[in-house]
Amino acid sequence: MRVRWPPALRRGSDRLRRMRHTTPEPDRDEPGPASDPDTVRVVTVAYNPGEELDRFLTSLGEATSRPVTVVIADNGEEHEVVERLAAAHGARVVGDGVNRGYGGGANLAAQDLEEDWVVVANPDIVWRPGSLDRLIDAGRAHPRAGCLGPRLLNPDGTIYPSGRALPSLVGGAGHAVLGRVWPSNPFTSAYHGTDDGGVRTVGWLSGACLLLPAAAWRALEGFDDDYFMFFEDVDLGARVGRAGWLNLQVTEAEVVHEQGASWKARPERMIRAHHDSARRYIGRTHPAPWQAPLRWSVGAGLRLREELEVRASRRGPDPRRSTGAPRR
Repeated sequence: MRVRWPPALRRGSDRLRRMRHTTPEPDRDEPGPASDPDTVRVVTVAYNPGEELDRFLTSLGEATSRPVTVVIADNGEEHEVVERLAAAHGARVVGDGVNRGYGGGANLAAQDLEEDWVVVANPDIVWRPGSLDRLIDAGRAHPRAGCLGPRLLNPDGTIYPSGRALPSLVGGAGHAVLGRVWPSNPFTSAYHGTDDGGVRTVGWLSGACLLLPAAAWRALEGFDDDYFMFFEDVDLGARVGRAGWLNLQVTEAEVVHEQGASWKARPERMIRAHHDSARRYIGRTHPAPWQAPLRWSVGAGLRLREELEVRASRRGPDPRRSTGAPRR
């Protein structure tokens, strides 16, 4: 039987619109759809893309057997490639020439959502066959799931830690300062967590590839587009949890993240955006006066790491990494 949602959830009340940074009232019924087959809207945000967008759209055809609508938010200036690939793959393009950032672009492409599920994914994702179906099947099997994500693989087949704990002030400071020079430090290990297989509950999921039931997306009003780029996924995961739902990583659903394709020519801008969003998130989630010394300490650590990464990017790419830019 189809779930009957309260009128406030269907309409999107004024109170929910004011709760970007607080806890939305949870709907204790199942957020997932009751219909079968499910319909899916896949949203991606393109900024002057290259061949990666074609690989994304081509591989999506083997990722699911369900009806899919693809909407591309064009945040860049070079529209011809986006329009051509959209026409070739039956996708729709939205945008008015304004770069809204990742969260803002995704919100635009998900407007007037009528499908049962919404997927937000980077255009440099390559879908493994059946991966999206596995995500949706897990969402149907776990009715308290408010957000689901796959296992992210690097191009070399190694696992990228994409299902993580929510950052704390102390843990975030330790990870920010030590993560690059001592990758196995206890702060980073606790933040990254483990990837033991199966379906596991995490604090937040990488915005490189997310699946949400449409009802959860509407109740949460999507991303907080005050985050221009980075940390909009951390903020979303925190709000999913506060609303009483679960963030689930489905490790049997695998996608390859050819990360960095959209920022290789401008790593400094991305590095600074990443650290600006990190400071914004810490300030909003730890606003108490007594937390000020820790906020300052974390902010100082982030600024130090930001400058070190910017200097490294100016010297050229690190042969140990494909880009000096931060990763989603």
